[in-house]
Amino acid sequence: MTTLVVVSHSDPQSLTQHVARSTADAIRDLGGDVDIADLHAENFDPRFSKDDVNLFRGKGTPPADVVAEQDRIDRADDLILVFPMYWWSMPALLKGWIDRVFVSGWAYEITPGSEFVKKLDRLTVHLIPVAGDDAESFERHGVYEAFQTQIERGIIEYCGATLGSTTFVHESDTKRRDTLAAEIQDLSESIAARVAYPATVASR
Repeated sequence: MTTLVVVSHSDPQSLTQHVARSTADAIRDLGGDVDIADLHAENFDPRFSKDDVNLFRGKGTPPADVVAEQDRIDRADDLILVFPMYWWSMPALLKGWIDRVFVSGWAYEITPGSEFVKKLDRLTVHLIPVAGDDAESFERHGVYEAFQTQIERGIIEYCGATLGSTTFVHESDTKRRDTLAAEIQDLSESIAARVAYPATVASR
């Protein structure tokens, strides 16, 4: 099984980056093949350019950087997105990556007869949002429900991919370091097991 871990955080020493590396290491420990796409380190351009607009309108060809990202995802069985929660959602860089990469003709397609075809049914996606707030705050303000609507259903299920798991890391700024370390180890090993042994691990 092949896994692509996509991480979006500008600080290589951040907790988000640590979660991404820990998850990738846990997958390798189980014999899995894993690649990490660090969108900041790779200077991915999230801006929806004129070429992207033309592609959306059915004109032209996909930009080379978009094709490269699609190829990486096409080589993977599982996609893991690791990102900090900004304003109850994902960072602009990761959103721009999705805007540009998950496009018509690759992630979905509308046929001449107006049939909507989901094209990522072979892919399983796991989400690891890193949040400063606690779980009770998320529950009280409806963040979980908003997250499910916007990201789980509005992006992943919209394209036909399978939602493998969503695992929040809460209180990222206030929890004790040893508590966070143990939590990250547990979630990394849990997701690695889902990726390595998908038929034997129940989905979320």
